[in-house]
This record gives sequence, C-alpha cells and structure tokens, in this order.
Amino acid sequence: MKSMISNVLRVRPLHWLKAQNQNHSFYFVCLLFHCIDLASLHPFESSGAGLDEAMFVHARSYEDLTGEEENSLPESPGVEDEVEPSNMEQISQDFTKLSTQLSVSSLQDDEQTKDESPDQGPRDISHSVSGEEDGDGAFNDIDAWFQHQKHVFVISEAGKPVYSRYRSEEVLSSTAGVMMALVSFLETEKNAIRSIHADGYKVVFVRRSPLVLVSVYHTLQSELEIAQELLYVYYQILSLLTGTQLHHLFQQRPSYDLRRLLAGSERITDSLLDLMDIDPSFLLGAVRCLPLALAVRGYISFFLLQAKAKSLVFSILMSRNQLISLVRKKDQYLHPLDVHLLFNLVTCSSSFKEGEAWTPVCLPKFNPSGFFHAHISYISQDPELCLLLISTDREDFFTASDCKRKIVESLEKHACWPLLKEALKNPFYDVASIGVPELRHFLYKSKSSAFFTSPAMDIPYHTDAEKKRLLSLYQYLHSKAHCSSHPLITIYHVGSKENILAWVTEAFELYVCFSPLGTKSSAVSGVTRLLRWIRKEEERLFILNSLTY
Repeated sequence: MKSMISNVLRVRPLHWLKAQNQNHSFYFVCLLFHCIDLASLHPFESSGAGLDEAMFVHARSYEDLTGEEENSLPESPGVEDEVEPSNMEQISQDFTKLSTQLSVSSLQDDEQTKDESPDQGPRDISHSVSGEEDGDGAFNDIDAWFQHQKHVFVISEAGKPVYSRYRSEEVLSSTAGVMMALVSFLETEKNAIRSIHADGYKVVFVRRSPLVLVSVYHTLQSELEIAQELLYVYYQILSLLTGTQLHHLFQQRPSYDLRRLLAGSERITDSLLDLMDIDPSFLLGAVRCLPLALAVRGYISFFLLQAKAKSLVFSILMSRNQLISLVRKKDQYLHPLDVHLLFNLVTCSSSFKEGEAWTPVCLPKFNPSGFFHAHISYISQDPELCLLLISTDREDFFTASDCKRKIVESLEKHACWPLLKEALKNPFYDVASIGVPELRHFLYKSKSSAFFTSPAMDIPYHTDAEKKRLLSLYQYLHSKAHCSSHPLITIYHVGSKENILAWVTEAFELYVCFSPLGTKSSAVSGVTRLLRWIRKEEERLFILNSLTY
C-alpha cells in the first residue's frame, strides 16, 4: 500500500497515514489516476553591471523565484475553518461525468527525449469547451481540450475555479473541487503536496494562499520550471488586483468567486502563458535588451532622465519584448519578473496603439500591496516603440503626458533617432556575424545584471515547430543544470540534430547549440571564442549603467 502511494505522490515531509485512514488515501490515489487519465570557476571576467550600477534586483532570478519563502504571504483567516470537508461520494459522481480519456502516448525515456521533444500541440484549437452541446460535437470538443500538452488551473482554497488556460471553468468545477480536496486532505496530515507523477504526466501544485495553482503537463520541463511558470501566473493575478485586495476579499468571503473581478483579463494571462512557451526570458529569469550602440543608448537614457517629474518612479522605453532603456528613481530597483509582466501587458493589447493610456498596475515583486499608475503610449508603430512612465500619483496623467511629449521632441531632433529606428528594424543579430564555425544558436545570461542575449533563430530553426523543439531542449538542459538534488555545472548533450553545451557558473549561464557533426573539443573552442565576442560586444548587448532621477 505504501509503495503504491509513494510512486504517485511526492509530499514534503512525508508522514504515512495511520492504518484507519489507509482506505481513504487509497481512494484518493484511485481518483487521482482517473483525473490524470482525463486531464491526464571561469577564465573570463563576468559580463554585466555590478550591483551598484544594476537596475534590477540583485538575485539569482530562477532560484529566487522558485525557492523564495513559500509561506511568506499571509494566510486567509477563516478559510480553513469554513471550507467543508470533501464528500468522497460527490467527488466520485463528479468524475463519472467526465468519461473521455486521453489518447496521448506517454513520454519516451530520457535518451529519446534528449533528441526529440514532443509536439507542442495545436495552439489554434478553440479555447472553449461546450458543456451544453449534445452528440459527437461535445465529445470532439472535449477530446480536443485533452490533447493540449500543458494545462494550467487556478482555484481558490474553497475549491472555486478562478482560471483555466483552455476554458471553461464552469465545466471544470468538479475537477477544481478534487484538486483542492487533494491539497486539503494531505494538509490534515501536515503534508504539502508538490507534484504527482502518473502515466507519463506530471501534476505540479503551487499554493499561494488564498489561491492554489495547478499545472497538468506532458512536456520535457522539470517540476521547478513548471512551478516557476505557475508563480508567474500568480503574480500576473496580483498585478491586476494587488495582494492586499486579494487577501482582503477572501478574508471577508472565503468562497468569493474571483472571476467577477478578473472578467476580461483572461487574455492577459493567456498571452503570458503563450509567451512562456516560446520566449527563453522566462526560463532564464532575465530581460532581453535591444542590441544598440552605447552612444545611442546613452542619449536615449539622457532624454528619459531629462523628462522627469516628482511622481515618476520608472521610465521605460521598449520595443515588443526588448528593453531599450530604463531610468529609475534612486534606490528603487525592478525585478525581472515585474518587467516581464509590464511587457506582456503592453504587447497583448493593440488598444495601447490608439492613443495615450493611463492604467493602474501592481508590480508584485516591487510592492504587492498597492497600485502604481502607468502612462503607456507608442512613439512609433512602424517600427514599434513604446514608452512606459510609471507614476505613484493617480492624478498625474497630464504630467506624464507632458514628459512623453518632451521625450519625443528630444528624440526626433537628435541624430540618434534614425539610428534607433534602424536598430528597431533589425532587432536581432545574425549568428554568422560571431564568426564561430558550426555555431547555430545560443542563450547567454549575465547573472550580475539579469540580462540575456541570443541571436536570431536561422535555418534550421526558422519554423515554429523547430523553434519550440530547440527551446524544449534548452528547458531540458536547464532543468538538469538546476536540479535541486544534483545540480550540474557543465553538460554536453549529443543529439541527432544538434549538439548542445550547457555551462552554469557564478557569473553567467550559457547554452550553446552546435552542428551535430562537431566534436566536444571544437565545442569547447567555440564557447571560448563566443565568450570573447560577448565580452567585446557587451556594451551593445546589455545595459551596464543605470541612470537615476
């Protein structure tokens, strides 16, 4: 009995249930299987800014995000007392309504998954699951819903659905109840459920009271990486509500339906999750800069600095998901996570292109308790160039608008303007320009500055499928390098389509993709040349000095 449960549940700490409770625990394991089937040290100096010059919080972003205080947020008083214990018969009845089973093959063994990542599944499948349609149509919709390789759910501690990546929360109410029942059941024995492994699938739980975030996935990502993505979703919700408001709501009403407040914001969370599937920024916990000459970036930062106001905290110039310049108030630092959330907010909505917007936004890693107010405007739409002015004064729209006008005037009058527009038209450099034979692609993160750089994905990684496959391999090696039980410093992966070398030091993280015809010695030589090139170009690739008001 114990061995059966240990193969399914990972709990910390693990205290076995007493003999009189073993029947209940086995019943939960059976239900869980049914649920899964259904939803079934370095010769080069480190690149980057020092702590005093950095603009971001000095943190090992990946470890900081996944290993931070898990119980730091206050518990919601009264939640545990007011949630009724789960009725096992009702849970069983709820699951009988979901009779369609997954028809997805289990993960291959590690040797196969190193070479090929599973297809990511069609992203154009409808986001809705009909609960009213009769006949084969309803079953086809449910089948399509089950084919997705990564599901994300957010539920309240009362078992109320809050968010589902592929909809519909109403149809999945019973599933949400079972998820919360599992969490609550184990907590009564002073256990904390972390993950479940069954039939090639993994289920990862992250609890941030008053919410529980769950991901059911069938990819090469590790539990820590999935937990990191769930934390991004949690902070995305905080950015819309603030932590103070969220906890206050559930303190007053533990069974509150949070969807009322979040209605209309689902597209922002959808966009964030879609972005995490294709953008290595989230994997590395770092921000990508637009490659730009030091002198040009210096003039831009100076113009942002000149157009200051008493209430401004941050002035950010960005293009799509690349940072061009950031000027901050003295002693105020942003976390890369907050920058990612701001970028996602801007890029997921085309309405910001229509004029000057003034919107409240919470920066949860900077201050989860309150709102800032962001003035968002596009200086140019072709190529895209967006200005964000973050203010502490909700009545300061016209002041921020005047700051924007000054910045635009200064840019257009200066000789750096055409150089900036040219850089915006070519936001990525070619890997061939580095001059390293057999080099195909790489990711380099400077830990001291929390910036990363990578070239454009050229042939053979020019298709969406190949881009996702390469990112999946990076994720796989990243998970091995950051394994909590046995972290690795260097990894050399040999595959049928490419060879990849991963190297993690105190100063940087590096993932380099070479041709499969290369050797290990040529890869080491190539990495040495690549690091020299990065060191030479770092003033163009990263922002090494941060101006302050």
